Amino acid sequence: MTVSFVGPLTAAVLAFQDAANSAGASAPAAHGRSLLEYIQSGGFLSYVLIALSITALALVITNFYRNRLEAWAPPAAIELLGRMLRDGDIESVKRYAGAPENDNFVANVIGAAIQRCSRSSLGFLELRSALEEAGGQEVERRYRALEHIALIAALGPMLGLLGTVIGLIGAFGTLSQLEGASRSKELADFMSLALVNTAEGLTVAIPCTAFYSILRRKVDTLAMRCGLLIEGLTSPLEQRVAAAGAAPRPVAPAPSRPAPVLRPAPAPAPAPSIGPQGGVSVQ
Repeated sequence: MTVSFVGPLTAAVLAFQDAANSAGASAPAAHGRSLLEYIQSGGFLSYVLIALSITALALVITNFYRNRLEAWAPPAAIELLGRMLRDGDIESVKRYAGAPENDNFVANVIGAAIQRCSRSSLGFLELRSALEEAGGQEVERRYRALEHIALIAALGPMLGLLGTVIGLIGAFGTLSQLEGASRSKELADFMSLALVNTAEGLTVAIPCTAFYSILRRKVDTLAMRCGLLIEGLTSPLEQRVAAAGAAPRPVAPAPSRPAPVLRPAPAPAPAPSIGPQGGVSVQ
């Protein structure tokens, strides 16, 4: 009973293996395409998109390195500026903020605000508004450094779409001109050009858009934190200015004007009279 069951089962398995081997021998060997072959099939625009992706990667790494709290507000700069502002050493603050090696968010904002107050007729009474204006300008400068990433994020899909259009134009031209096996090969090449460029454009644009949003949010967060630091650093200076402004100031007397000199009016000339002999005489 067992032998009669195993015999037909073994024969079926051997027959299936023979059929599979014969089918594999008759079928052509499948050839998988490598990543380099896909890139080459994308044409010239494929290399342009690769160059954009490398540039975007460098920009993202650079902006992540620059937009750190240690880069915006170095601890040594915070300590030094705090000591100078507590002592009221405004000239030292100007020199420190104006040095090229001290290019950080806190020093730039405080230095620009003090420069504006020094030129203003109100002096340090408008320190708060000067700090807000300088902080807004500095944040805008940090935003402009991120615009290159946004530009690449916008160019990626456009270049991919251009490659798609070029590929479709070539595909339709192939359908109308060639026939047989050559038409199939040319059609496959142009469709590969269209689809590869589209995929590369989206591959560049999607990460760039995500990193641009992340970096903008990081800039906003750092600006808020540094704003609190600047407020704490400049509070002694604001208190000193407020105390000086609250003290009574002596009012200088108005300059006296000399009284006008009154001159007597000239006497009227005597009227002429007629004498008894008819002559005219003056009294």
